[in-house]
Amino acid sequence: MPKTALHRPGRHAPAALLTSLGDLLREWLPRQRWFAGKGRPVTGLSVASSTELYPGCLHLLVHTEHLGRTTHSGSGTPPADDCYQLLLGARKVLPPRLAHAFIGRASAGPLADMSVYDALHDPRATGLLLERLRTPGAAGPLLFERDARVTVPAGLAPRLLDAEQSNSSLVYGDSFILKFFRRVQPGINPDLELPWALARQGCTRVPAPAAWFGTSQPREATLGVLQPFLPGAADGWTLALKSLASDREFTEEAYELGRATAEVHLALATAFPVDAPSPLQHERLAAAMSERLEATAQAVPQLCRYVPGLRSAFDALASLDVAARPSQRIHGDLHLGQVLRAGRQWSVIDFEGEPARPVLERRRLQSPVRDVAGMLRSFDYAARSRRPWRPEWAHRCREAYGAGYAAAAAWDPHEEPDLLRAYETDRAVYEVLYEARHRPDWLPVPMAAVARLSEGL
Repeated sequence: MPKTALHRPGRHAPAALLTSLGDLLREWLPRQRWFAGKGRPVTGLSVASSTELYPGCLHLLVHTEHLGRTTHSGSGTPPADDCYQLLLGARKVLPPRLAHAFIGRASAGPLADMSVYDALHDPRATGLLLERLRTPGAAGPLLFERDARVTVPAGLAPRLLDAEQSNSSLVYGDSFILKFFRRVQPGINPDLELPWALARQGCTRVPAPAAWFGTSQPREATLGVLQPFLPGAADGWTLALKSLASDREFTEEAYELGRATAEVHLALATAFPVDAPSPLQHERLAAAMSERLEATAQAVPQLCRYVPGLRSAFDALASLDVAARPSQRIHGDLHLGQVLRAGRQWSVIDFEGEPARPVLERRRLQSPVRDVAGMLRSFDYAARSRRPWRPEWAHRCREAYGAGYAAAAAWDPHEEPDLLRAYETDRAVYEVLYEARHRPDWLPVPMAAVARLSEGL
């Protein structure tokens, strides 16, 4: 694909930009929901890439350095630095419609006396992003690409979704949605790689990428993906809560969701290599799960009493012979919030995996049972999100989901109880740490699962 220069790289040297932005970003970044370094003070900033999309609009990749070490139930200790993607605007006078996006006023450097703001809230900037995706080419280190078979109309009105956590998303005219990755890691993002491969397999359960953009500096990385937007669709979490509120069963939906999950897994197994796991791999997986358990117990004392029972789940995994199910590419973070239902059709979205984990780790071959375990935990979360708790509702959904999966895949994940229990336990441990840090009021939800799983139930 030919590369056409659209705009020049940033005309301000990185060091000069930091003179204007350093203090503002040190204060603003930790307050953002997508900032991964919670609890770790920002001790240093550097600009890895700067591109001026138009006068007063800068695309930046910013490295942050952190002080202190924290552990999580992902891959151990977070890195000492992170890279974030920012789209910043700078104006002498900020109009009232952009007041909520205000970051601060630069006091020095090339942007001195300018009001700096998050330009993802600016229709002019986000409209330009769509135009660049419509007309592929290069803008400095940025490369915009598109599926030539897909027509993306011009002039679609952008709106920024506010229900975001690890990334930001823009909807264009209720036709397309752009996921703008905030924390950037080297390599192709699974949220582009997997849906693209599934589309090539003819899998209709996943919206196919229409366009995407990335960077070549400082290293190649995916920055955003544009996909069809499904207007009128509701996510599985919202539908499950409505079912509970109206005292209605959710088993039919759970069964169909199981079928959809199996179809995605089958397509992924065709699109990518598979590998029969060895006893040594089981031992390594169990050891990693045990390490996360020990680290979480140190951070959340309420977990300590259950550690011996939970560890037994990982010991059982370590002693498994070679499993019948091969490892393959999977979703990696499957739950009710990652699926949409329009009419009677379930679609699976957000293949990024757990953003806290390195991209290379998220791209590894894993057991599809891990995805199943994530969805089973999500049914339990829904059942316990309101009182009175409805464990029997969750049990029926779990059974229906497994039956739907088995109907499409010709095998039932419940037939591998040791593997399923280990993955459920690992997921519950992850949830304990997350809730203890971010939503203490929700901690009883995963703790109830911990109590059950520690007894082998």
